[in-house]
Amino acid sequence: MKYILSGLMALCLLNCANKVKTKANPSNKLIGTWKMVYAEIKENDSVKIKDLTSTDFIKIINESHFAFFNQEKHGSQNFYGGAGTYTLNGKRYIETLRYTSVEAIKNHEFPFTVQIKGDTLIQSGLEDVKEAGIHREIIEKYVKLH
Repeated sequence: MKYILSGLMALCLLNCANKVKTKANPSNKLIGTWKMVYAEIKENDSVKIKDLTSTDFIKIINESHFAFFNQEKHGSQNFYGGAGTYTLNGKRYIETLRYTSVEAIKNHEFPFTVQIKGDTLIQSGLEDVKEAGIHREIIEKYVKLH
């Protein structure tokens, strides 16, 4: 009985040790928590700058998934969020939005170009979803929080 318990304990410890060894790709500088500091939307013949004085827009990126949410600083109106998976190949970053309350954009791929300058993430690209009536160019800038 003593040997069986010792064996089970050893297997458990080895299993835990294997999970701890798994590390994030250190070359993926996107991994972290980001706060939007600038957003520009070009749609048709107009350019809109997102007003960030009364809202926080946060994006969280790990090794395989991203999530974002928008929350007013003083209240809970206009809250929205989404999440999904992404691929990164050089500067080409493609988000696949899997979790959202907007059915027309669920599972849609959004291709972007990304670059890191110091603690700033710059993301730009064309959001084009015919089913949702979306066709706009965006430029977003985020500052890394963690």
